[in-house]
Amino acid sequence: MTNFTSKVGYGFETRAIHAGAAPDSATGARNTPIHHSTSYVFDDVDHAASLFNLQSFGFIYSRLTNPTVAVLEERVANLEGGRAACAAGSGHAAQFLTFFTLLEPGDHFIASRNLYGGSITQFGVSFKKLGWNCDFADPLEPETFRTALRDNSKAIFIESVSNPSSVIGDIEVIAAIAQEAGIPLIVDNTMATPYLFNPIDHGADIVIHSTTKYLNGHGNSMGGVIVESGKFDWAQNEKFPSLTKPDNAYHGLSFYETFGDFGFTMRVRAVALRDFGPALSPTNAFMTLTGIETLPLRMERHVANAEVIASWLNDHPAIAWVSYASLPSSPSFESKIKYFEKGCGSVFTFGLKGGFDSGIRLVEGCNLISHLANVGDTRSLILHPASTTHRQLTEEQQIAAGAGPDVVRLSVGIETAEDIIADLDQALLSI
Repeated sequence: MTNFTSKVGYGFETRAIHAGAAPDSATGARNTPIHHSTSYVFDDVDHAASLFNLQSFGFIYSRLTNPTVAVLEERVANLEGGRAACAAGSGHAAQFLTFFTLLEPGDHFIASRNLYGGSITQFGVSFKKLGWNCDFADPLEPETFRTALRDNSKAIFIESVSNPSSVIGDIEVIAAIAQEAGIPLIVDNTMATPYLFNPIDHGADIVIHSTTKYLNGHGNSMGGVIVESGKFDWAQNEKFPSLTKPDNAYHGLSFYETFGDFGFTMRVRAVALRDFGPALSPTNAFMTLTGIETLPLRMERHVANAEVIASWLNDHPAIAWVSYASLPSSPSFESKIKYFEKGCGSVFTFGLKGGFDSGIRLVEGCNLISHLANVGDTRSLILHPASTTHRQLTEEQQIAAGAGPDVVRLSVGIETAEDIIADLDQALLSI
């Protein structure tokens, strides 16, 4: 069977279909089977012991490893150019597992202020209860990340393209700041997908996805995944004892010393996923694998539609502004040109001259476009963030995150562009 474990030699479209997968050895089934099994038979006692001691690789229990999920992990790692990956039950779960692996109580990290509202709350409120502290910086002003650094800072977190405001920072500059500080750059690549952008090629050490969005692409399965670049030196300083010091649960094993360039992924799986349990179901993994097979085709159509619709909205008399990095008026336009040759996704925001009330009437007035809290679906989706995803924030935080009272978020689907425009037009006329 051909080996698709490397980015080199095969096109993205080929790897999106084949990476990580092979015909089933028992039946010859060409599609990856859904392995609905909680647990797996050991050859003998010695085989069981070697699996539990992390001395050999295999399947033990589906909270830790599952054959269907393993195919998804390998495929996403391949498409991102990473060394290894670990899937989780959602994007938020992936973020939690990542930071649990990096941080100790009292530790600190810096995150972009332009993030999905749930991430801002997770980082700024919930994580504080665990003793993990976060300061927020401006991705359009990379030096604000350097200014926010402390002695106990353990990571920098950004979104490659921010949700919902389509802000793109100079990722290589931010990566250099993280590298100088001896800490990893974590990039949430959900909005761009690996088809449009590979953060690892530009200095990211860890990549996170909510696979619920474009990777699945059809709004039918929750999931998340963490991809390790394999390039970060966890032993360069004393900041990451969970990776470099002996682990008593595994007879003094050091994850970085033992597993090297995939030691972080092993620690995520063997400790964080084991102990907290947000495992991805094999059915959701299968649905996401199926979605990834058409990712390149869908993203081309998503981007083409979004560029047409953003331009139309930008000229509409009821619209005050449009925040989409592909528009020359965007403060992120230079970064878009530098990093996103094929486009920067299909999620963006716009402001209504009528403010908060007009935003609510618009989302309620759409017929074809669905009013719901998701993005990256084949269907076009619309939302008023200040009354939904970002409502838990103060107005000041909403504005800083690009989700102020007048803001509407649009996730452009792959329907006929003229039909999407017609639906927006009739809804805008009804305001």
